[in-house]
Amino acid sequence: MAVELIVLDVDGCLTDGRIVYSAEGDELKAFDVKDGLAIASWIRLGKRAAIITGRRSKIVERRAGELGITHLYQGVRSKGEKLEALLEELGLDTEQVAVIGDDLNDGPMLQRAGRSYAPADAVEKIRERVDKVLEASGGRGAVREMIEDLLEREGRMEEFLALWSVG
Repeated sequence: MAVELIVLDVDGCLTDGRIVYSAEGDELKAFDVKDGLAIASWIRLGKRAAIITGRRSKIVERRAGELGITHLYQGVRSKGEKLEALLEELGLDTEQVAVIGDDLNDGPMLQRAGRSYAPADAVEKIRERVDKVLEASGGRGAVREMIEDLLEREGRMEEFLALWSVG
């Protein structure tokens, strides 16, 4: 069964996990543009993407909008329960979802996924429990690597490359 939905954690997956505050109290986050291109491409291929994160941030809202991610859940205490509700809403089975997470609060969400991933720098207890530990670290191409792995598994890499006239 093909994966139709990817679910992304933010801090430690879409970013390197650092939270930086300016002197004025503004929160800063850095996102990898290569991850962004892969997410946008995933969506262009007719797939879905969601963000489920424990923190709240206007920056994440902006990034989700830029990438076309319509399922954005911030301030989530129980990521596993939120994932179950999302799958029910979308009419998807667990086998149709892949999740990336890096820390203990992502564990319940990772356990409910048909395919689970962790960045190279995820905490050990998470790395021990996922289907695949990626070579890239969070915020440094881990999401891109996950998406390319999924597309390779489905035999859709040529279609992915064709989106950008590369082949």
